[in-house]
Amino acid sequence: MSKKALVAMSGGVDSSVTLLLMKQQGYECVGAMMKLFENDEFNTGSEQTCGSLKDADDARKAAEAIGAPFNIYDFSSDFKQCVLARFVGAYIDGATPNPCIECNRYLKFDKLYSCALDLGMDCYATGHYARIERDNDSGRYLLKKALDETKDQSYVLYSLTQEKLARTIFPLGGYRKQEVREIAAEHGFVNAQKKDSQDICFVREGDYASFIEQYTDRTFDEGNFIDSQGNVLGRHKGLIRYTIGQRKGLGISLNKPMYVQSKSTLDNTVTLCEDNELYTTSLNAHDINWIAHDKVENPLRIKAKIRYAHTPQWATVTPTAHNTAKIEFDEPQRAIAKGQAVVMYDDNIVVGGGTIG
Repeated sequence: MSKKALVAMSGGVDSSVTLLLMKQQGYECVGAMMKLFENDEFNTGSEQTCGSLKDADDARKAAEAIGAPFNIYDFSSDFKQCVLARFVGAYIDGATPNPCIECNRYLKFDKLYSCALDLGMDCYATGHYARIERDNDSGRYLLKKALDETKDQSYVLYSLTQEKLARTIFPLGGYRKQEVREIAAEHGFVNAQKKDSQDICFVREGDYASFIEQYTDRTFDEGNFIDSQGNVLGRHKGLIRYTIGQRKGLGISLNKPMYVQSKSTLDNTVTLCEDNELYTTSLNAHDINWIAHDKVENPLRIKAKIRYAHTPQWATVTPTAHNTAKIEFDEPQRAIAKGQAVVMYDDNIVVGGGTIG
């Protein structure tokens, strides 16, 4: 009897090829797509937008071409609660969240993963570029970087538990992106050359502020730009319009390049600084999920990544409680932002990750 697999689909080339590869490996597959928007209320209509009608049609066509059933699960209310509300709340609190991590944690690897269990599936597969291997010595499942490091998505998967790693398969972890497109073209998939999604799926053209104002049905007060000494430099148009390290779009004229160093919700100020003042050597992290170890009690030498496009840097992580730690870098790092994820690596193995506080 063949094993059964639920395959998460998005309408893109990666998830379509994932379904094909699982089928070729002998699994009896069911394609599953998450509906994240109620009546496409936050949908841009772009082919690159997660969960659009075009995406659903592309996913269904890929499943039909492979001969696999295809289901759509309505998680729009969960998406609002677990992703949108958290994203908006974090921005209002002055943080810089990563909603893709929350979507993976609470929807793709919770709600949809649970559907796989409810259907009696043997495993759950997604199109992420990452690898899962079982360590024979420790018996633990390890999350590892993808072969194609330019597409590696291990950073957004650090919250996976041992239970979920044991039943999850990432078929694309050993492939390069071009190889995936070639496989799709060979099998006549309509999305073989479909562009990868670049921006957050519910935000139009990266305009976070407009989305937050629409979502909350409120505007945000103007306040002062200040320097590190508290001198007023000008007026800002609301804290939600600025991110740590930002230079462009400040809307004021200064006699030298200045960058956003911090935001204060207490007095509604945005502190600006010169580039060299953006560098710090340490951070505190909370809500840490350890993957490579059952628990960590002593300092570890690791490489840490403070945002998705950041190159991991040498650091020492020291646990301060069960799920909190201090990370001290060998060299100062630029624009460490509260709310972003910090993910720790031992070569290509994800040691664990958490949220920067």
